[in-house]
Amino acid sequence: MMDAGIAVAIASDFNPGSSPNFNLQLSMAIACLKYGMVPAQVLTAVTLNAACAIGRGATKGSIEVGKDADIVIWNCPDLEFLFYRFGNNQAKNVIKNGELIF
Repeated sequence: MMDAGIAVAIASDFNPGSSPNFNLQLSMAIACLKYGMVPAQVLTAVTLNAACAIGRGATKGSIEVGKDADIVIWNCPDLEFLFYRFGNNQAKNVIKNGELIF
């Protein structure tokens, strides 16, 4: 799909019947390991592309003036490390609507 220019979104799609995974970081790692996506592609797929897929790309999915400040600060030295340590929660801080919640 990406070779055809289609924007790909990645999510955990937690559903006890067909997708019992609620770990987004695992979904991100699978995208790298199974589907050959590079970390930057995966990051776009779980942020901006995912927001656009649910009709919220105008207010969420990227850090831009006028968009909601929903941000995860990762406890990783670089982007590649986030995918190397799959299965562990690498979130250091979570900011939702501009407020630190974790």
